[in-house]
Amino acid sequence: MSPLGSLSGSRRAVAAVLVATGLVLASATPALAYPPVETVHTERIQAGPYGVTVGFSTWPLRAMQSLDFTFTPDDGIGGKHGTITMAGPGGQKHRSRLAKHPRKREVWGMDTLALPREGTWRFSLAVEGPSGRGEGVMKDFQVLPQPGPPMALSWSVGTVPLWVLIGLLAVAWRRTRMVVAEQV
Repeated sequence: MSPLGSLSGSRRAVAAVLVATGLVLASATPALAYPPVETVHTERIQAGPYGVTVGFSTWPLRAMQSLDFTFTPDDGIGGKHGTITMAGPGGQKHRSRLAKHPRKREVWGMDTLALPREGTWRFSLAVEGPSGRGEGVMKDFQVLPQPGPPMALSWSVGTVPLWVLIGLLAVAWRRTRMVVAEQV
């Protein structure tokens, strides 16, 4: 006799749901864990009295390729605030307040950010803390072309299954309509 056999029907159903939920949660926990941020390249910015190490999870940088940025002041982020302005070719600018990295809480960072264009970029960092305000710049930062095929070609190839599905649905709809019309 099964362990659930001695329970009544509704209790058995509740117990089965709880066991299934427990198994799903127990097996999903390791799968939901994010991998740690791996820094493969660093650059230094001197922002007034603050030395800051900028870390990149991918090197060399390519346009439209997601990566993690980390910003680590020499004496930690405690008691400090910062902003980053990334200026790229064609007047593109991205400005944001620096917050703790979602997966590496002891540093500032941005998770899965992609620079939209290739070319020369400039990172301006402003840090405000116990030693006052400091600003620093990382100039002439090269971002290489986007990896892979051009975006239009990627989207064209990627939508082929959608067009095939639409065609199959149209054929099925037409055949169904013809069968219904013959039966009437």
